[in-house]
Amino acid sequence: MNKIISIANQKGGVGKTTTAINLSSCLANLGKKVLLIDLDAQGNTTTGFGINRNAIKFCIYDVLLNNTNIEDVKIPSEIKNLDIVPSTINLAGAEVELVNINKREYRLKSELKKINSNYDYIFIDCPPSLGLITVNALCASDEVIIPLQCEYYALEGLTSLLNTISSVQRMYNPNLKIKGILLTMYDSHTSLSYQVAAEIINYFKDQVYKTIIPRNIRLSEAPSHGKPILLYDPLCKGAEAYKKLALEILENE
Repeated sequence: MNKIISIANQKGGVGKTTTAINLSSCLANLGKKVLLIDLDAQGNTTTGFGINRNAIKFCIYDVLLNNTNIEDVKIPSEIKNLDIVPSTINLAGAEVELVNINKREYRLKSELKKINSNYDYIFIDCPPSLGLITVNALCASDEVIIPLQCEYYALEGLTSLLNTISSVQRMYNPNLKIKGILLTMYDSHTSLSYQVAAEIINYFKDQVYKTIIPRNIRLSEAPSHGKPILLYDPLCKGAEAYKKLALEILENE
C-alpha cells in the first residue's frame, strides 16, 4: 500500500528536515520507492541532497501555481529509489498567491494523484508554519509524523498543530491520521532529555515511536556536505537510529 506522509511541526529546529531526508533515504535503501517533496521555501531538504537551488528550472512552486507536471520537476537523488521534488525561494510567495485559487487546499493533492501509484512512500517536508502550504500537505496526506525535540518547551505550540490537524480532518481530509510522534535531539547525558521524553511518552502513549533520534554531530554535519547520513557517515549513531526508525515503520504497516 502506498502512503503519503507529512512531516510537520510549526516549530522550527525540531528535526523535520533531518527526519525527512534520512527516513526517506533509509526506506529507499531498504528497497522502497520513495518521493520526497520539499515544501519549505528555505529549501533545506533540497540543499541537503546537494542540489543547487540556483540551477533548478522548475520546483514545487511551479507544480502548485503554474500547473507544471510533477514528473517534470522531480530529480533523482544519489540514493537509489529516492526522487526529490525541490523547492526554491519562489515558494515564499505561494501562500499569498494560493488564496484566490479555486480549491486552493487541494492543489498538492490533485497533483500527487497523478504519480501516487509510482511510489511506496511520498514524504512531504512541511514549512515551520500552519498556513495554506502546510494545509495543502495535510489535505494530500494519509498520515502525519510529528517530530518533537527532547528539550524544554518541546510541547509548546503542539496544541495549535493538533488543532490544525483536527480542522483538516473535519473540513477536508477525514481519513488523515497521526502516524506517530518522533522524539528527536535526545541527549542521554542530560536529565532534561529523559524528563521531556518521559513526559511526551506519558501523554501520547503508543503514538510515540520506540525509536528515539539522538543528538548527533554527524547528523548536523551531513546537510552542509549535501548528503543524507547514509552517504555521509552510515555507521554513526544518527544513521543507526534512522535505519531503526525505517524498520519500525515498515513493521507497523
